[in-house]
Amino acid sequence: MNSDLAILWLSVSPHLKCFDQRLLSKLVKFGPIRRWEYLQTLDEPCCIESVVEMLHEYISDRISLEKSASANQSVTPSTVHPSHKLHLIGHGVSGVVGLLYAQRYPQHVASLTLLSVNALPAVNWQAHYYALRQLLPCSRAMILAQMTRLLFGKQPIRLSRALSELLARDLDSSLTLHSLAKQTIIDTERVEVPVLVCNGEADDITRVRGEHQWQPWLKPQDRLWLCPGGNHFFHFQQPTVVANRIMDYWQQLTATTSATPPITHPCSSQVERDSTKTTLSLEIKQALK
Repeated sequence: MNSDLAILWLSVSPHLKCFDQRLLSKLVKFGPIRRWEYLQTLDEPCCIESVVEMLHEYISDRISLEKSASANQSVTPSTVHPSHKLHLIGHGVSGVVGLLYAQRYPQHVASLTLLSVNALPAVNWQAHYYALRQLLPCSRAMILAQMTRLLFGKQPIRLSRALSELLARDLDSSLTLHSLAKQTIIDTERVEVPVLVCNGEADDITRVRGEHQWQPWLKPQDRLWLCPGGNHFFHFQQPTVVANRIMDYWQQLTATTSATPPITHPCSSQVERDSTKTTLSLEIKQALK
């Protein structure tokens, strides 16, 4: 474990966070992880700008507390975590929140890892859902079933229905960028901090316009990685592979400032892929309770 890493996992989709647990359980072996969650309430407007500012308030308070604790312990500045910066990581809309935060407050970000985020950040699965609602004379249930196949691939009927229920809950009660009346547009901008973009090779959501759309916005130290065979929730499908890729990137960033020895990664095996459907069923049952 590398205690020098300050990792903050962003979560603004409580009904879908069950798909994050497998990756989190792998990443926590490399360093301590904090999770910042935002819960959308029924009487609040869906405003991603407000969420970014809430995140900034949390991070600013955390930095102040750490600096105060360091001062009380008479720690010299050279031994404190460099600038109290955080490695931010988020999937989907949570990743978009991290992207906007890194654009506005790069002084607090050591790196940004985006999972299943399009080069056009607002083009997510919810945007696809509302586009289909407007184009097709189909019921909400039918379109959710189609989105389930698009996001998770072909699944048994009962599991597909459960997944559709989770997507419905996410649409109804989580932070969303879109609605039937309006679709949000977020302009792509280059960020100052190091960026790792991880997307599923078979994900039809992030493949819109192609991965080449990311290239104009990536700096020399940034990386774009496609998870082989991965869908929109590839980090649930192949958590070991994804964790190793993320940790390798973090190690590359800290190599010049740290003498941390290389970490030996556990080999990914066919067992991980074979157990995905069983674990998926268990995670869905817990999320629907």
